Amino acid sequence: MKSSVIVFPGSNCDRDIAVALEKMQFNNQMVWHKETTLPKTDLIVLPGGFSYGDYLRSGAIAGKSLIIDEVIKAANDGCLILGICNGFQILTETGLLKGTLLRNKNLKFINKDIQVKVTNNETKFSNKYKKDEVLKINIAHNEGNFFTNNNHLQELKENNLIAFKYCDEKGNIDQQSNPNGSLENIAGIYNSKKNILGMMPHPERMVDKFISNTDGVNLFSSLLN
Repeated sequence: MKSSVIVFPGSNCDRDIAVALEKMQFNNQMVWHKETTLPKTDLIVLPGGFSYGDYLRSGAIAGKSLIIDEVIKAANDGCLILGICNGFQILTETGLLKGTLLRNKNLKFINKDIQVKVTNNETKFSNKYKKDEVLKINIAHNEGNFFTNNNHLQELKENNLIAFKYCDEKGNIDQQSNPNGSLENIAGIYNSKKNILGMMPHPERMVDKFISNTDGVNLFSSLLN
């Protein structure tokens, strides 16, 4: 499977996701944000980091990069798109995903391992997970507080478009297990066609048992399935 990682000024997880993809046997390419064409690809990844130093808003400037027009065209044609952390923020800035990512409720940067529950295991990104499986995954963000309007929230629920929710080690979803104030503990969402996933946790950091754990492996295995 061919993958393309878009690299922006200020990205700091582009190499992390590239290593994870190559470890999982993806044929990966790095694409600079000033390019105006995409190589032939099955998966486009918008990586984590702090594109353009998070000036204006997180992801706002990156969302206007030259390559984004091609990303939008590819997404509309059904290409798989994965936005992680800053990549999720970029997806909301481009309109490929609805909603927005606000400042964390405690107004502080958060970098720690947390638990998320797999709420939909029937997508191209999640089919190797079990329904309601609890994963331990790292988060590292200052603006991860997902918010959207009531109509979109209802759409997410009715169409099973919520990918992950923050929870505790036993899978309980409550305010105590919500690290950033996200609406209804939402950690990741899909678009209506489920070919676009935006998520704040970093699965690429959880693919090696000697460094962390392997709870992110099945996301990439799902894509290859």
